[in-house]
Formats: sequence, structure tokens, C-alpha cells
Amino acid sequence: MMTVLLIVIFISFIGVGLPDSILGTAWPSIYREFDLPVSLAGYITATVSACTIISSLLSAKVISRFGTGMVTAVSTTLTVVALFGFAFTGSAIFFFVMAIPLGLGAGSIDTALNNFVALHYSATKMNFLHCFYGLGIAASPYIMSYALGNENNWRKGYILVAFIQSVIALIAIFSLPLWKNVERQEKKADNDVKVLKLSELIKMPAVRLSCYAFFSSCALELTAGSWSSTYFVNTKGVIPDKAAQITMLFYVGLAFGRFLSGVLAKILSRWQIIGISTGVLLGAIIMFILPVSIMATSIALFFIGLGIGPIFPNLTHLTPENFGRDISQSVMGVQQASAYIGIMIMPWLFGTLAQICSTKIFPCYLLIMFLVYMITLVMLNRKIKRDALSKEENKQ
Repeated sequence: MMTVLLIVIFISFIGVGLPDSILGTAWPSIYREFDLPVSLAGYITATVSACTIISSLLSAKVISRFGTGMVTAVSTTLTVVALFGFAFTGSAIFFFVMAIPLGLGAGSIDTALNNFVALHYSATKMNFLHCFYGLGIAASPYIMSYALGNENNWRKGYILVAFIQSVIALIAIFSLPLWKNVERQEKKADNDVKVLKLSELIKMPAVRLSCYAFFSSCALELTAGSWSSTYFVNTKGVIPDKAAQITMLFYVGLAFGRFLSGVLAKILSRWQIIGISTGVLLGAIIMFILPVSIMATSIALFFIGLGIGPIFPNLTHLTPENFGRDISQSVMGVQQASAYIGIMIMPWLFGTLAQICSTKIFPCYLLIMFLVYMITLVMLNRKIKRDALSKEENKQ
């Protein structure tokens, strides 16, 4: 039963990834059609993220009340509605309206499935889970590039993605009886689950550091994915459909990085994988900054995806170990909220700066976010080790 459920979770996580990359890929065509400022994409993304933050912070209570299966089915359905809404909009305002169900749907499902996998499956499966997210997030730019290349029709790209998401939503709905059986067994076994308030969580230094790490790493990931297409069009002079294909390299690297991390998780610790990934990410960003050919810059973008890919799933899988199984759902919710605060603020900030300056600042912007992430990661690792040592001394 748990194997079948894992397959359902993997498929559902493709649906988590599908909506995340489509706007950034389509935006060069959208803002020209509606005669909008280039920075408006950041505001739309910020609206999605704001709703996701709310959903993530409420997720522990919602999941405790309705269960992971129901949250998954409802959340995926909300994203279907939003994608079709984006496809048929005739006004820029409607992008903001549809951003609401898109964000609300993303937050709870992300938290629910991440915590469920962290508690019940290995680090390898957690990385493979996020590999499926990478497949979803890589598929959208490919589908959109097909729609833009053949007919220059970004709406068709949204419709195709919405149909795929509809199939995933149906799978989630039909799997509800399976979820109910598993959740019934969980209630009998787990009597020590605690739902902590936000005020209680933020008083914990390790939780705060973890939130900073999620904030910066996810901000880097989403900024790189959302704005790379516009960067290649406006700064490198690449045509929109080719820029969409280059952006796909980032998401392919993201998915492959998570797959490779899943394989390496059998021989390396999660902290070792995070350390190696951080080194790859630094080298890729430096190469991206250098004045090299478009081909070399595109390869660097692939390696940025490869480096950033394993960080989120491995940090996520460490949550029950770092903070305890009893409060992992609450900590997971605040970590996800922190991630989406980064996703909301930093891509928006880049869009604003790009409007004032130009998209040429994109590589240096990524480097600054990386430095924030790296410093925070080192502090978090040291804090976790000190806390673990302190617990051992108290036992003795």
C-alpha cells in the first residue's frame, strides 16, 4: 500500500512543479501582448507567494483536520482552475485574481507531502520526489516553447499544462480511499504529534536559521528560473522560444540534480550532499557571471539548476531529525512559508531593479543570494551540531 501511495505522491509532485515555471517562460510574450512593464511578473509571482505563505502557515492545522490526501486533491484542483484562468484571461488584472487559488493550492500540498515523505520514506525517496517536481517544472517551459515556436501562442501553452494538471488532480481524487486507510493507521500509532504556534516556533534559534536557509535557497532557485528567459531575451538578444528552451536547461539540471542526489543518498549523508551541491552552485554562478558565449552561459544555467536542485529536498528531509517527529509538521509549515517569502520578495525585487537598471544585473543578483544562503547554511549546521552535542551531554 505504501508503494502505491508513493507513486501517487510522485505524480502529485509533478503537479506541484508544473505551474511554477510557466509564467516566467511565457512572460516575454505576455507583457508585450498586454503592453505591460516587465517588472509586473514579479508582482504576480509575489501574489502567488503571499497566498502560499498563508496556506503554509495554516497547513499544520488544515492537514491535522482534513488529512494529507484531501489536502492534496483539493490543492491540485485549485491549481487546475488557476491555470485555465490564466489561459483565457483578457486582462492583466485577472492574472492577479487567478494567482490567489494558485498560491493557496501550492502551499498546503507542498507542506503536507514533504512532511509525509520525510516521516515515512528514506532520503533517497525524498530526492526522487523532488526529482518529479523537477520534471513538472521542466515540462512547462518545454510545452510553452512548443506553443510559442509553432504559433507564438502562449495561451495554448497554458491550456496544455492545465489539461495535464487535470489528469493529476483526478489521480489525487481517486486515491483518497488509499489515503484514508493510511491516515487511519497513523492516528492509532502517532499520539505525540504537536501543533505549535508560530510564536513558539520563531523562539527556537535553530528553526529561525533553518527558515533563513529555506528563504535564501528558494529565492535563488525561483529567481533563476523565473527571470532567466527574460534575461536571455533582453540582455543576450535570444528570441523568446529559444530563450524558453534555454530556461528548460535550468529545470532539467534541477531535476537531474535531485535524481543524482537520490542515488548518492545511499552512500553519502544529507549534509555531505548539501555541501557538494553548494560547491557546484558557486562554480556555476561564477561561470554565469563571466563574459562567455551564449552556449557557455546556457551550460552554466544548467549547472546552477544541478547545484540548487538537491538542497531543498535534503534540508526538508532533515526536518524530523533536526527538530523531532512530534513537531516536524509545524516546523515544515514555517519552513515552507519562509521559502515562499523568499520566492515572493526576491524575484519581485529583481524585476523592480531590472526595470530601473536592466536585466544585465541578473548574474550578480544570483551571486548575492547565494552568499546569503551559504552563510546561513554554515550557521545552521553548527547550531544543529551544538544542540545534538548538548542533548548527548544531558543524557550522560
